[in-house]
Amino acid sequence: MLITALATGPLAANCYMVAPAPGGDCVLVDPGQDAVERVDKVLAEHGLTPTAVLLTHGHFDHVWSAAELADRAGLPVHLHAADRRLLTEPGAGVDPGFAAQLSALLGPGPFREPEHLVEVGSGDTLTLAGLEFTVEHTPGHTPGSVVYRLAAGDGHPSAMLAGDLVFAGSIGRTDFPGGDPAAMDASLASAVLARGDDTQILPGHGPATTVGRERAANPYLRAL
Repeated sequence: MLITALATGPLAANCYMVAPAPGGDCVLVDPGQDAVERVDKVLAEHGLTPTAVLLTHGHFDHVWSAAELADRAGLPVHLHAADRRLLTEPGAGVDPGFAAQLSALLGPGPFREPEHLVEVGSGDTLTLAGLEFTVEHTPGHTPGSVVYRLAAGDGHPSAMLAGDLVFAGSIGRTDFPGGDPAAMDASLASAVLARGDDTQILPGHGPATTVGRERAANPYLRAL
């Protein structure tokens, strides 16, 4: 399996390209701010053709380039219904003070729904680019946060595209509008702590990690 990552925008949101191997179809995950040219470069380097976009949640730093990348190639964009509003109202996902700062820093942004939006829910199985992704609803950071899981196989461990659920040494914020600390604790318990230690975590920010590493050292998980 080929998984490449780009840190996009001033908040360094991770955009992933996931494929069975170089030279074929791939899936784009969370294409953030100013990702288009950089994504195109990686696609060309590896001979990849995107067939779909997956969004772990609706915050602006993860969806900024989604509509542009998807609509130019007629790709479906997958997102949980509870975060759909954030595609066109990014300020609804952050507190008013932060929203004002972001507006001044980033400008209006290209915030619109993609032409082909597919709503996903927990338990859905998506077969895309020759890969099978299982959706798990993980509210807490946002109401519509999800994890996309890839099963182990062909020499690679199971993996989770975790969005802002969990990071190396930390977890996603719950103090923005729509955040829910109790829901976050439940999501961490079911989506992270219930998984095997070798499960690879591909987070929305920062370096990749594993469930075992976070179980042992992440203070937010050790407190659960």
